Amino acid sequence: MDLLNTLVDKGLRRESPTREEALAVLATSDDDVLDVVAAAGKVRRHWFGRRVKLNYLVNLKSGLCPEDCSYCSQRLGSKAEILKYTWLKPDQASAAAAAGVSGGAKRVCLVASGRGPTDRDVDRVSDTIRAIKEQNESVEVCACLGLLSDGQAERLREAGADAYNHNLNTSESTYGDITTTHTYADRVDTVHKAHAAGLSACSGLIAGMGESDEDLVDVVFSLRELDPDSVPVNFLIPMEGTPLAKEWHLTPQRCLRILAMTRFVCPDVEVRIAGGREVHLRTMQPLALHLANSIFLGDYLTSEGQAGHADLEMIADAGFEVEGAGEVTLPEHRTAARDGGCGSHEDGVGAGGCGSHAGGGVCAPAPAAAPASPRLAEEPRTDLVAVRRRGAGTDLAPNA
Repeated sequence: MDLLNTLVDKGLRRESPTREEALAVLATSDDDVLDVVAAAGKVRRHWFGRRVKLNYLVNLKSGLCPEDCSYCSQRLGSKAEILKYTWLKPDQASAAAAAGVSGGAKRVCLVASGRGPTDRDVDRVSDTIRAIKEQNESVEVCACLGLLSDGQAERLREAGADAYNHNLNTSESTYGDITTTHTYADRVDTVHKAHAAGLSACSGLIAGMGESDEDLVDVVFSLRELDPDSVPVNFLIPMEGTPLAKEWHLTPQRCLRILAMTRFVCPDVEVRIAGGREVHLRTMQPLALHLANSIFLGDYLTSEGQAGHADLEMIADAGFEVEGAGEVTLPEHRTAARDGGCGSHEDGVGAGGCGSHAGGGVCAPAPAAAPASPRLAEEPRTDLVAVRRRGAGTDLAPNA
């Protein structure tokens, strides 16, 4: 396919595809999905080999957010029956982070619900960052605290933070359809603040909210222009009790095409599969590793994820390897540029984190018995959506 050959050549040269080419990737048929994966996989392997970076979410403060993001289980007015708790103490957060690091995570993502941190909140998170670094000096720490005020990014950097996450989520033209309490420009400004402070910027998107192909291409090209070091791709987890609970638009093939398009547009950037992979990619998750070089280990923020040991087995079985603590994730030209100048998750399903504010938990419980008949491809997999009930904010061991 001439399109794919062209995109591979451009990706190896770090050249941007055209908007039309990106749209054409999303428009390919399910019959061509393996060809799309193979092509984007060449770009992924060129820049990142077969390494998979593991990231671990710690939800520092869950629920009771004053913002009205439609996708988020922690939003104002959410009826989702998620865990709700105020700030974890630094030693509690450090213990939660240690579980992820022991499971193989190279980066810990500290997330807190809310519009943005107060100066006192920054002090609190700074103490947590120091506690984590004292335990494991080599671990990367990414903060995701919402909209930043002047000087806050610098304070987080001084405390030892390596990165800051704030997702664009969707295109500028449709942003007002999902959130009214802040603007797309507010989000862009926070990413700029992270860059200016010398933090590694992390900013991504949420797919599956009813957006068009044009919206997806718009937001990914906007991300390329912002030039974050990592781009988390979240797949909406339609949580009961949120306005988007009935939005089930994704198939595994659609998810793979979205990841491939993101890789072609951002060839040398850490592309992370974030919230929702278990719900929407399901048994196709190993194929997604040919497109993304980074995943979250275990649970998300408010929803459950695949069991940590299953993530590690999946990576090994697919012929990939976990990136070691001493290995540099990004290609040399990107790290050199950042060192010389500039510098998660939203659950997109729940509510922000290094890549997303969406979920968090253990893998969803298996059904007691197999369904009587095969599921239709378009049938909502509500059985795979489960609220996190262990880990941070509980007395139960985390999933790592």
